[in-house]
Amino acid sequence: MGPHPAVAAIRLAVRRTLTDLAAEAGSTFTAPVREPRERTGGAPLAAAALPAAVGTTLIGNAHRHPSGLPRTPAAPGSPLVLVAVSGGADSMALAIATAFEAPKIGLRVGAVTVDHGLQPGSADRAAQVAGRLRELGLDPVEAVAVRVGRDGGPEAAARDARYAALDEAAERHAAVAVLLGHTRDDQAETVLLGLARGSGSRSLAGMPAQKGRYRRPLLELDRAATRQACSAQAIQVWDDPHNCDPAYTRSRVRHEVLPVLEKHLGGGVVEALARTARLFRDDADALDQWASLAERDIRTGEGALDAGKLAELPPAVRRRVLRRAALRAGCPGGDLFARHLETIDLLVTGWRGQGPLHLPGGVEATRRCGTLVFRRQGD
Repeated sequence: MGPHPAVAAIRLAVRRTLTDLAAEAGSTFTAPVREPRERTGGAPLAAAALPAAVGTTLIGNAHRHPSGLPRTPAAPGSPLVLVAVSGGADSMALAIATAFEAPKIGLRVGAVTVDHGLQPGSADRAAQVAGRLRELGLDPVEAVAVRVGRDGGPEAAARDARYAALDEAAERHAAVAVLLGHTRDDQAETVLLGLARGSGSRSLAGMPAQKGRYRRPLLELDRAATRQACSAQAIQVWDDPHNCDPAYTRSRVRHEVLPVLEKHLGGGVVEALARTARLFRDDADALDQWASLAERDIRTGEGALDAGKLAELPPAVRRRVLRRAALRAGCPGGDLFARHLETIDLLVTGWRGQGPLHLPGGVEATRRCGTLVFRRQGD
């Protein structure tokens, strides 16, 4: 009998991501060589009856985790993939699926669990999660403590600290990728948050399946599938109480806004929002490419932007050029909103002798002699 449908779906999603990763690397990772099974009376031994050979890692246990089979791990020194694991159903389902699939193409699998230090006993929980992952055969596994600041609010500050820790771990272990457990439900929540903030099409595009070293294999799967997969494999999970705390915006969207939309608009809202994200991403990618090409033509030798040529661009492209210039000058991306870009745009389309504009990050935008100049104050 095959694995539970949810387990199979998650494995397939992970397999596709790992295969794409191998293709991007320009070659297929070398799969491990399996030792031939011993025979007794001419018949192969059952897999569950085989002892673990030297150098063999058990990915799960045949009795405790029905879908976990003894597998030969990738050779030491093989490319490493890290999984970011909170201990929740999404990331635990991703971790065990990756541990099951990666050795088939010669990848080692490790994990990082981040302790944000925001709850009593968080260090102990992080250590428990790390221990559970080691039992499942992942190696290396780290529990990393971070200090969460205050910039951008608690959610943004925790996210920044988490990604900084993941980046550092990936660099230290020379990981070829970091896998994240975001699901289609997370994508729907991100789209709604972007819509509420009025942040433009890039925000409505949601989370990308791939960005730099990060991959999100589960974006096409529902959160319910990850819970079913963990239940089917007897994988213990931890539910973060912050995910139910109405003090956090995303929690309110998850437990209050989305249920209301589902109730009054009918089922399928999450899927529709995720589909909207894909459509917006295609449009946003095309406009970003156009803006990148246009910027080369309108940038002066001194690094300023030609206001006349800017005015000739379609608004969607022009504002992307302005955003790129502001970010390059030092504006924090998370603090640069649509209202800032609209004000900068008036320096091009509604020039009335306005003075310098003060942007996040201490950046100043000024129109001078027919050009737009972005610089940090004091430079």
